[in-house]
Amino acid sequence: MSERYSFSLTTFSPSGKLVQIEYALAAVNAGAPSVAVKARNGAVIATEKNFKSCLYDEHSVYKVEQLSKSIGMVYSGMGPDYRVLIKAARKRAVSYELLYGEEIPTVQLVMRIAEVMQEYTQSGGVRPFGVSLLVAGYDRDRTNGKKVPVIFQCDPSGAYFAWKATALGKNHLNSRAFLEKRYPKDTKEGLELEDAIHTAILTLKESFDGQMDQNNIEIGIVEESGFRRLDPSEIKDYLDTI
Repeated sequence: MSERYSFSLTTFSPSGKLVQIEYALAAVNAGAPSVAVKARNGAVIATEKNFKSCLYDEHSVYKVEQLSKSIGMVYSGMGPDYRVLIKAARKRAVSYELLYGEEIPTVQLVMRIAEVMQEYTQSGGVRPFGVSLLVAGYDRDRTNGKKVPVIFQCDPSGAYFAWKATALGKNHLNSRAFLEKRYPKDTKEGLELEDAIHTAILTLKESFDGQMDQNNIEIGIVEESGFRRLDPSEIKDYLDTI
């Protein structure tokens, strides 16, 4: 019966679903895998880069993007939709810094991105964004005031979640099961950043098609000093140790 409601974004089906959002999630699940892993001293986001031809210039387009000094983002799903959200996120990050004189907290930026995505689930003449996002950054802990790494996932519905580690895209359920086995059960123990990078690479490898090398994956890390994207030479060094 849900097929009767599949072309209407603003009408709930009898089961209480907006079917267009489920289609958007299907686009996410068909996309390239992305992984995020939190460590005690930082966080890692990583993704697979698919090229349909060897003629593509793989260094001209990035999937791991920096939003502010200490915040980075990656996606699974539709690239053009991602670019729209990058622009919106950077605009809101700059506006916050101009207004308050400090960098926007990660959770605040995620909330603003989620508002944009949610707006596209209740407006006529548009469709939901066909992407889910992984956002990594450093936020100040409310209990002790210290800055700690954080990871958030934001879905096409506008819902967002905090994670210790998670995966999106193709074979994401298997990747999450792999992360559950690898991630320390003791939350106080956690991971070191170097271990988190290795874990992210191994998780991508679980669903990787073909030979993984420094040119077909991207890795971004966030430390207390800020966010940066790893160079291919640095990625190669990590791959050599696995």
